[in-house]
Amino acid sequence: MFTVDHSLTNQVAVQIAQALKRKSISKCSKWSVNYRIMGAPFPGKWSFDHHPWLREMHDCECEMMVGQKAAQMGYTETALNKVFFNIDIRGLNAMYVLPAAKPDASDFSTSRFDPALELSPHLTNMFSNVKNIGHKRAGSANLFLRGSRSRNQLKSVPAALMIFDEVDEMVQKNITLGEERASGQQEDTVQFFYLSTPTIDEFGINGYYKNSTQEHFFFKCPHCSRLTELTFPECLVITADSLTDPKIRDSYLVCKECKATLDHYDKLNWLKDVATGGTSRWVKAYSDRMSRGFQVNQLYSMVVQPWKIALSSLRAETNPEDEQEFHNSKLGKTHTVKGAKLDPQDIEACVGTHKKSSSKQGGLVTMGVDVGKWLHVEIDEWFLDGKPSVDINLVAKCRVLFEGKVKNFEELDNLMLEYSVTKCVIDANPERRKALEFAQRFWGHVRMCFYGNSVSGKTIIVKPEEEHSITVDRTTWLDLSLGRVRRKAISLPVDTSLEYKSHLQAPVRLYKKDKDGNPVGSYVAGNKADHFAHARNYAEMALPLAVSLMTSQDVRNLL
Repeated sequence: MFTVDHSLTNQVAVQIAQALKRKSISKCSKWSVNYRIMGAPFPGKWSFDHHPWLREMHDCECEMMVGQKAAQMGYTETALNKVFFNIDIRGLNAMYVLPAAKPDASDFSTSRFDPALELSPHLTNMFSNVKNIGHKRAGSANLFLRGSRSRNQLKSVPAALMIFDEVDEMVQKNITLGEERASGQQEDTVQFFYLSTPTIDEFGINGYYKNSTQEHFFFKCPHCSRLTELTFPECLVITADSLTDPKIRDSYLVCKECKATLDHYDKLNWLKDVATGGTSRWVKAYSDRMSRGFQVNQLYSMVVQPWKIALSSLRAETNPEDEQEFHNSKLGKTHTVKGAKLDPQDIEACVGTHKKSSSKQGGLVTMGVDVGKWLHVEIDEWFLDGKPSVDINLVAKCRVLFEGKVKNFEELDNLMLEYSVTKCVIDANPERRKALEFAQRFWGHVRMCFYGNSVSGKTIIVKPEEEHSITVDRTTWLDLSLGRVRRKAISLPVDTSLEYKSHLQAPVRLYKKDKDGNPVGSYVAGNKADHFAHARNYAEMALPLAVSLMTSQDVRNLL
């Protein structure tokens, strides 16, 4: 006679049940509900109740998936769940790309990845090695955390699932390099997921979104039963005109179809998705696109109350940083602040009566060169009108003698001689060797420019003469050189090319706040060419260098 070890039998039964359960999990949404445990603001097992728009994103299997989002709408947690699901169920490698390895990837590891493991026993058991910030191992599958600024990091490992988080903050040209990490993977397992709050039109995430299905989240109004969506300003009634008016807290949502009030605290019911017996669902603007794109704003949030969005809207009316932040992070939409870029009328107002010519009127001459496939050149003549100033750029008048492009660096020599250029500033990259050789041929009259992060204001850090280089703050100098056009302190030739005018309109100044709430600015050009804008910038910064040169040496005597 023998006895049955019931504890062992029960253990085997549990293991069999778990195996059968795992075998039945074929969708990311189901995996998330079964294995993911969350903290605040909705602690406990993962649920789509408070984020119904995320379910279809979890289960989307198309090769390219795009999320243009407002802040704090669950997109990053969706990306994490897709990573965990693909590693756990499919045994696939995943790469999670963030703007920079430090601090972005390291912060993500400690603030997102580590808490997920601590809260979810299944994830704790799944990962065997998590100490390395950039590499997490789970059996034979791996998660790689990478920054977009390092080309070497993006070259190193293969992955089937590629997540690009905060695309608009990334080095855009390196995204394509990261995409190559999926080459060689089984075709039906590969997926790219791009997500970010947007900035300006056609740049970063918006470029991907515009080529997608452009889906918006719709629901049936609980009052009129019409299929609708939450949009600003149609669906937000703001009940105060001042930031200090306590009535702002009475602001509320309405249906844009029937104008009936939509109770914020009842969103769990009227935003319930089809999968749980509700009506909300994604609606495509285009059904014939290969990639799916999802856009949602904070009016849908069950955490952010309407009055807080109303408050942000009022702030946006008086401050460009808050205006940019409101449209990007609250509405999940692109936005260009008024005055952040040159308009066609700004440029046309500067067109004078002269034609492009080497004929000078006795002023100081500078040249700016932007380096790329072509060398884009601007040559300026400057007039100081006898007004001494510590800020020469603000009092000097500028007359553009030439704008155009040449193919070879040797052609720049002819321009230097023909226009008797006193000082030239040339882009140091990407052809540093050729730029250096050019500077050496015109010793003391040419400087290579580096845009640096350690420089503030209009300071020009001049390196030793033999290095032929300077370092400047990119944003400050673009403010100055493009601002010259806006204040009409420059005279353009009547035969100025359309390409030149187009390039000057490309840079857009983004207004943001850093982690301490201080305003910071930067320029982006989206997918539009901006080479002449930088040639204009280099010609502008050459002016104080030319004035300080203090030499009567004729550049023509150098050769």
